[in-house]
Order: sequence, then C-alpha cells, then structure tokens
Amino acid sequence: MTIDDRTRTELEAAVFRRLVNHLQSRSDVQNIELMNLAGFCRNCLSNWLKDAADANGAVMTKDESREAVYGMPYETWKAKHQGEATPEQLAAMKKNPGSH
Repeated sequence: MTIDDRTRTELEAAVFRRLVNHLQSRSDVQNIELMNLAGFCRNCLSNWLKDAADANGAVMTKDESREAVYGMPYETWKAKHQGEATPEQLAAMKKNPGSH
C-alpha cells in the first residue's frame, strides 16, 4: 500500500481519536490492567501526546494532555472510576518491564 504523508497522518489521527474514544468509553478497565497486559495505559498515552506537542513546539500542559485522553480532568476521572489495585495487580506491575 502506498499512501502520501498527509493521508497517512490523517489516518493515524483518526486511529488515535478512535483509541481515545474507546478508552473513555471503557472506564471499567483500570490503568493497572492496561499496563499489566499491554505495557501502556491512559497516562502513557497522555504523556506521549504531551511529548509530541513539545516536539512540535505546541503548548500543552500535562493536565491538558491528560484531559484530552481521559475526557475530563484526571482527578475527576480518578475519583469516579479508579479503584484500588489488588495485591496481585501490583505484583504483576512490578514484574512488567514496561510499567511505570
């Protein structure tokens, strides 16, 4: 498949938006579960967004990047959706080389 750079960027942007929408709709899935299974979580995604903004000279705070990914302020999301991690989840995260 050969596509031009603009089309590739548009497709990648659409995929990113779809991933973010999916994660926002699945607040039942905890970040620690994502981290343990996939090696990244919503916080990682928001950090990558901020890194991309920084690399391109765009002004974006950590809070703004988190709100873009979570769909609300991070503290609000945590209060509404984040449960306590189980001892098993914490142990699995320590074994995961990609974890925080």
